[in-house]
Amino acid sequence: MDPLAALPDGAMASPAAVRNAEAILAVLRAHLPKRGRVLEIAAGSGQHAVAFASALPGLQWTPSDPSSEARASIGAWAAKADLPNLQAPLALDCLEEATWPEAAFDAVVCINMIHISPWAATEGLMKLAERVLPRPGGLLYLYGPYREAEAALAPSNEAFDASLRGRDPAWGLRDRDQVVALARLHGLTLTLRADMPANNISLLFRRV
Repeated sequence: MDPLAALPDGAMASPAAVRNAEAILAVLRAHLPKRGRVLEIAAGSGQHAVAFASALPGLQWTPSDPSSEARASIGAWAAKADLPNLQAPLALDCLEEATWPEAAFDAVVCINMIHISPWAATEGLMKLAERVLPRPGGLLYLYGPYREAEAALAPSNEAFDASLRGRDPAWGLRDRDQVVALARLHGLTLTLRADMPANNISLLFRRV
């Protein structure tokens, strides 16, 4: 049964989350441990959290989001799914270190946040990942559109970037190599870049 088939009361719906969940899940299934603890950053509507926790029952999945509206949506989806391995959402903000958890996690997952937030949020994400991931081998997974020096920007991504910057000048598609360099400063090494549907990519980093 599709855990995202019907919208529960109090929940938000993200068509993009439904569209990309299976493609992202295929990458996560191949690289996450069979058992462990996963922290999801900027979990948004909560649809990814439900889909992934449902498909990966050996993992304790902890979603988080700084938005109270998003956390309410996550809670609504979680209540409907009633999954024993899906934890209550955390009020975590990458810009506010005081909100970061003290516990360790085997993996950190961040989907479609880096381009819809100021660069300082990416800096916070990397610092957080350095803190909570075990060394060696803890996984940081990023998904979204990026600028890449070796490839022309797809017209759809170029239009998306202009739209984002029009909404907030601090937003916009990031340069992949700058993200990789920032991650390296926090003990995270890029181990995989994978093409994804709709001109997105997956980036996997390991704690060293």
